[in-house]
Amino acid sequence: MSALARYFMFIDKKVAGYDKTETPLTKQLAELGIAVHYDDDIKQVPKEFLEANTTLIVYTPAVSIVHNEYQYFLKHAFQIKKRSEVLGLITKDTFCFAVAGTHGKTTTSCILAHLLKETNTSFTAFLGGISEDFNSNFFFQGTKYSVVEADEFDRSFLRLFPDVACITSMDADHLDIYGDHEALIKSFEEFSKRVRPGGKLFVRNGLPLKGITYGIEDNADYCIRNIKIEHGTYVFDLKTPEATLTGVKFSKPGRHNLLNGLVAFAMALQTGCPASQLAGALATFKGVQRRFSYKIKEDDFIFIDDYAHHPAEINAVYNAIIEMHPNKKIVVVFQPHLFSRTRDFADGFAESLAKFDGILLLEIYPAREKPIKGISSKWLLEKIKNPHKKLVTKSELTKEIKNLNPDVLVTLGAGDIGLEVSRIKKELEYAH
Repeated sequence: MSALARYFMFIDKKVAGYDKTETPLTKQLAELGIAVHYDDDIKQVPKEFLEANTTLIVYTPAVSIVHNEYQYFLKHAFQIKKRSEVLGLITKDTFCFAVAGTHGKTTTSCILAHLLKETNTSFTAFLGGISEDFNSNFFFQGTKYSVVEADEFDRSFLRLFPDVACITSMDADHLDIYGDHEALIKSFEEFSKRVRPGGKLFVRNGLPLKGITYGIEDNADYCIRNIKIEHGTYVFDLKTPEATLTGVKFSKPGRHNLLNGLVAFAMALQTGCPASQLAGALATFKGVQRRFSYKIKEDDFIFIDDYAHHPAEINAVYNAIIEMHPNKKIVVVFQPHLFSRTRDFADGFAESLAKFDGILLLEIYPAREKPIKGISSKWLLEKIKNPHKKLVTKSELTKEIKNLNPDVLVTLGAGDIGLEVSRIKKELEYAH
């Protein structure tokens, strides 16, 4: 949403908005001159935006249908569009790269945008997280190509018209919307058919969809082989259908991130950029905020923050930590996101969290949801088969972390846990 707000400011439109809570992101928008308010109250909307014939209302499905302002705009015949619909309209006349998948969208689209920037390609990017290379989730370097995330939540991605698309994963998620995993897979199949005639679809090897495949140490069309780790960086061979590049480097930990880098590379190749130039740009990708972000990296203590909010993502983060930092005591702080997701994947969460040496669990972040009877962090905690576990409040976090004395600390979740990170970092740096 904030990337769209930046885009409209960039093309000289007046922009105002509502958010549930103030964050560093909303503060940045306010600094750009965007009027942001935090109470659901139509009186807080600047008067110039209350003219139905001159105002476009853009909303995310994360806003509840009973939201007072949303209801007001509905009743007063404003033009109302979903975020995905607006993205579809903006990118319709460009060569559109769309990144889909239940995990990996933001990192992949940020890598792709970085590769296009480094090769001086004309493009605009709308990203789902803050790229550490641009320090923003919106980047403009021309209009020939566009980079967007194709979000499966609420079937939003079926409003896009991609020329080149990828699907990184199709794990069960958003079952509050889809009902079951089969319905989610069907919507990805529908998305794959939205690729324009003559376009290309890249699919992670092993997914039940037809497309150009990519993978690690397998028979995929684009494949990473002979992986070594040197000074915390992956060094590998990259096989394309035409050639094999050797000594390629990429420094974001985790095999899942290697796959994200590989498909971003394969997509960027479609612009006609030389493969060697793109491979060189892969090595300089810095990362995305809250995606395996190192907050402290000392010899005796490491603090990583990540957005992981699904069992498969937690497993990917855990595997990345033990690959890059073997034989260390790892403590996780996890804030579950949504009552429905906690209920639907409780056993998966319990299993993935139990692998850590210590588990600190925060209360569930409700986002758009009302509580569900019987579903709580205490209920989830009881399912975790590991004696070193505890339910904690945010105010107790630093004390409990110090008590566990980890070599590696990782904070996980898609709620407001990200707002605690700088405080934890400050207090732990002081302690160390």
